Amino acid sequence: MQPDISVKHLNKTYGDGFRALKDINLDIEHGEIFALLGPNGAGKTTLISIICGIVNLTSGQVTAGGFDIVKDYRQARKTIGLVPQELNTDSFETVWDTVSFSRGLFGKPANPAHIEQVLRDLSLWDKRDNRIMSLSGGMKRRVMIAKALSHEPQILFLDEPTAGVDVELRRDMWNMVRKLRESGVTIILTTHYIEEAEEMADRIGVIRQGEIILVEEKTSLMSKLGKKELRLQLQAPLEKIPGELTLEPVELSSDGYELIYSFDSQEEQAGVARLLRMLGDIGIEYRDLRTRESSLEDIFVGLVHE
Repeated sequence: MQPDISVKHLNKTYGDGFRALKDINLDIEHGEIFALLGPNGAGKTTLISIICGIVNLTSGQVTAGGFDIVKDYRQARKTIGLVPQELNTDSFETVWDTVSFSRGLFGKPANPAHIEQVLRDLSLWDKRDNRIMSLSGGMKRRVMIAKALSHEPQILFLDEPTAGVDVELRRDMWNMVRKLRESGVTIILTTHYIEEAEEMADRIGVIRQGEIILVEEKTSLMSKLGKKELRLQLQAPLEKIPGELTLEPVELSSDGYELIYSFDSQEEQAGVARLLRMLGDIGIEYRDLRTRESSLEDIFVGLVHE
């Protein structure tokens, strides 16, 4: 099956000579949730803006829903819904009017039933006659999502969709995202809340300084790059790590009461067993132990600063 988004050798250089994107190659498959992560200024919004037809590419080729975004820009744009970072909608319009008007911009015939369903799914139905200016920031963010869904796109871009949204609204939005994916909508999101990507995404892409440095299935990424820590609470503090342990990947906490042993999450537990035997041989007693596995945030920070 053809990817819903296909990016080949994409480059973007601005008039001042700044290269925002450098030979980007990326395929996003139908019906997946793809999380694009990267620090500020890495090129996330530029990449999204080019695919959505807001910014012109310098070179390369991009297709959306099988349509070239340059040669068949009208058809390509109809397949895409975009929820931008910025809240930009007409403050004096009602919720119903602004979402319905957005559908009309894409040449779609009126469909009040669809608009009603979108507003109900986003808990906006009771606000349908309210002017945008009267809504809270979280509700305005929901209106932006409703506008993006008004023309029934097969691809949905969410650029920092939960920025400034409270916990309850964020949970509702992600429930809606799951439903959209179940209905066959392909979703591409950028987020600073990495735990959201960890929970929601099927695949993760990391962009740094305009280059894609990694694309991987989330579970595979966390398995390959994840680390585990074994933390041992000692009965008595140590002043330094005993000589027998200096060859092991062990650190001593500042108060001397905790040994931290790091190991690869893919490896056997043999290293842990060896460490515990060594502690017994040395006569170091511990009163508690616990393990901690790397989060996606740990992996992301390591990749970006590598």
